[in-house]
Amino acid sequence: MMMMKKCRLKDYHPYIDNYIDDVRNEVFPTSKEIKLAMDLIEEKLSNPDVFIDTEKINKAVELMEKYFEIKLLDWELLVTACIHCFYKSSDTVVFDEIFIMMGRGNGKNGFISPIAWYLTTHYHGVKSYNVDIIANSEDQAKTSFEDIYQVLEKKWSILKKFFYKTKEVITNLKTNSYIKYNTSNAKTKDGKRSAALIFDECHSYETYDNIKVFTSGFGKKKFSRAFYITTNGNIRGGVLDDKLAIASDVLNRIIKDLGMLPLIYKLDSDEEATDPEMWHKANPSLRFFNELRIEMEKEFIQMKYQPSLEQEFFTKRLNIPKGNKDLQVAEWENIIASNKALPDLQGRNAIVGIDYAKVTDFASVCIHFREGNTRYDISHSWLCLKSADISRLNIPWQEWSDEGYLTLVDDVEINPDLLAEYIAEQAQKYNLLKLSLDNYRYALMANSLRKVGFDATEYKNVKLIRPSDIMQVVPLIESCFVNNYFTWGYNPPLWWATYNTKLVASGKKQGTDTGNYYYAKIEGKSRKTDPFMALVACMVIESELGDGSALTTPDVGVYTY
Repeated sequence: MMMMKKCRLKDYHPYIDNYIDDVRNEVFPTSKEIKLAMDLIEEKLSNPDVFIDTEKINKAVELMEKYFEIKLLDWELLVTACIHCFYKSSDTVVFDEIFIMMGRGNGKNGFISPIAWYLTTHYHGVKSYNVDIIANSEDQAKTSFEDIYQVLEKKWSILKKFFYKTKEVITNLKTNSYIKYNTSNAKTKDGKRSAALIFDECHSYETYDNIKVFTSGFGKKKFSRAFYITTNGNIRGGVLDDKLAIASDVLNRIIKDLGMLPLIYKLDSDEEATDPEMWHKANPSLRFFNELRIEMEKEFIQMKYQPSLEQEFFTKRLNIPKGNKDLQVAEWENIIASNKALPDLQGRNAIVGIDYAKVTDFASVCIHFREGNTRYDISHSWLCLKSADISRLNIPWQEWSDEGYLTLVDDVEINPDLLAEYIAEQAQKYNLLKLSLDNYRYALMANSLRKVGFDATEYKNVKLIRPSDIMQVVPLIESCFVNNYFTWGYNPPLWWATYNTKLVASGKKQGTDTGNYYYAKIEGKSRKTDPFMALVACMVIESELGDGSALTTPDVGVYTY
């Protein structure tokens, strides 16, 4: 038997102490994020200004276990205890945001339901402590609400003195606190005065539209708290990725003034997926849920014969998104690795790439530099506000416009002159050697480009690219991603477009796989690839920059027109 050591500076509460000790004694495998979370908890709770309300913790556990007929697990006891930690001087909660990411089937909803119910009771002790449960779909939003409803229904003879219930709202009569579920129709949710917000499966939120409506009036109630419960998902660049980035900075103590408690249960590497013992890292309930273990073992076997199941298993069960290698341009981690500061590139040699599907939709320009293996890219895009697809675009395009990454065009089309004028502006700063775009797009752009000094026949500084040209640079682009050679600065539209792009084997449909690949959209309407394809156009003519050993060309001035 393992000798248990006390691994804490002091005693806090048994539910907290036991979990910290178990993690640090490696009683079960945990992710590096959970280990950091234990450090964060101990640092916060060691503050002499912190009061841990043992009486309320014990009462909360007693009530939840009694009425919901459950036995709370160790991680659930930890969260329940952390909810009841307060600053004495300000009478505020230590952790006002609880972020929990764990694998599917670990009982997130089964835990958050009794928590939501308990917070409305007089034992929690706050009048009008309203709880709003939010999800993108009605079925998901109703999951926890209906759990609570069924508990009340089962024990109605006892609880009817304390609660009023309908299929839409549950109200505690003693505290005048409600529990409601809410779907993604955010326009109808203005004026909320929530005390607790529960965002369910936030991996499905592509924008902050729904979150902003609820958080705009949030925090005015005593002991306000927000809960984010989720698995990982397939949407990159959305709310979840932002939350994970903030959580990382909180756990690594880069951000020290947030009341966020991130509990991120995940594998630390792809390689750990082949060891079922490591599955505990993403599934803290696996030790207690035999059915979950059996189901995961079955899925693990099935995915060897059905590769399509692999991505789901890695993403939803193990919380490490794994794109289909035959489809995905690059892993998200390699895409986001491009978020490195751009140096001063003034006066340096560069090439230009243009891409658009329709000028009534979306268009992009990329300015591309090379310095040895490192590639620097400056990307800008235009969105036609009259695009037939604009209602399908689940991206914060107004925010991207405000931040300068995207120009909104309130016209019937994106006039080619807009792109040409942008290129001319860049030519005042950089030495633009050559430009490339799709052979079939050139006719529309030719006159505008000629005005600013680019022409395929007269000046011979325009490359008209064909699919075969792109096939040749696919391996080079892949190498740049896996080696993290790309530097794009902070550029959400370019990240988004890259993640929207898939690789398709040439000739595969005809049954004659040539071993070459071309790029295509993962989904045709709600996802755009133009910013990435503009970069691809640059890569086709990257040889114009040589080996990149010298970015500047002393004897050639900055191009002007």
